[in-house]
Amino acid sequence: MLNLVLARPMDNAYRVLCLGAHSDDIEIGCGGTILTLLERYDNVIVRWMVFSASSRRAREAHESADAFLARAREKEVAVRDYRDGFFPFLGTRIKEEFETLKREYRPDLVFTHYRDDRHQDHRLISDLTWNTFRSHLILEYEIPKYDGDLGQPNVFVPLSEAVSSAKVRHLMEKFPTQRENRWFDQQTFLAMLRIRGMEADSPTKYAEAFYCRKAVLWNENIYAPAGVSMTEPTSGRQSPSL
Repeated sequence: MLNLVLARPMDNAYRVLCLGAHSDDIEIGCGGTILTLLERYDNVIVRWMVFSASSRRAREAHESADAFLARAREKEVAVRDYRDGFFPFLGTRIKEEFETLKREYRPDLVFTHYRDDRHQDHRLISDLTWNTFRSHLILEYEIPKYDGDLGQPNVFVPLSEAVSSAKVRHLMEKFPTQRENRWFDQQTFLAMLRIRGMEADSPTKYAEAFYCRKAVLWNENIYAPAGVSMTEPTSGRQSPSL
């Protein structure tokens, strides 16, 4: 297992962008990873954007994001009301949202939907993420559903048992409108975490999984000016790592 250090000193902010088509997608897909980052590090700024949520689901989305991001250094939550299931037919308007994001926010890490997700809304958000953020680290998360479209992820984040339980409890408490769906229950979410934990040989038994299409491994020593060491720590604090 590699412990990859995120390239930010602790005295600088690390910017994360979370994109979700629907009000519970981010929490299901990468909620445990976000909780773990915010638990370990105090220099994380989060931009959180949900594209489809209206009336009760919009309230759930705001309340959930506020609770999830309670430990973030800074947070900005946006919830839109694009029609559920119709994203491909609203592409121009949603593309404009991404163009605005690109001008306003420069993330270090982007979470978005899995490219091969069979839900049309999920796929459009994933495609626009890649069209917009071309020089960024993008991790695609997965959503279990009736379509049976789960793939073979290649990036795993082990989660503590406490974080795993907190994530599942949060989903059940913050999204009461979804409990009528037979798949939306504790067993589904814990099973996903346990299966991915098994695949990752997680010492805690639990993990979230992601699809990484492109990653650049950067060796700063290659680009250091003559006589300058890039390996000496700039402070006594550790950079974030998963």
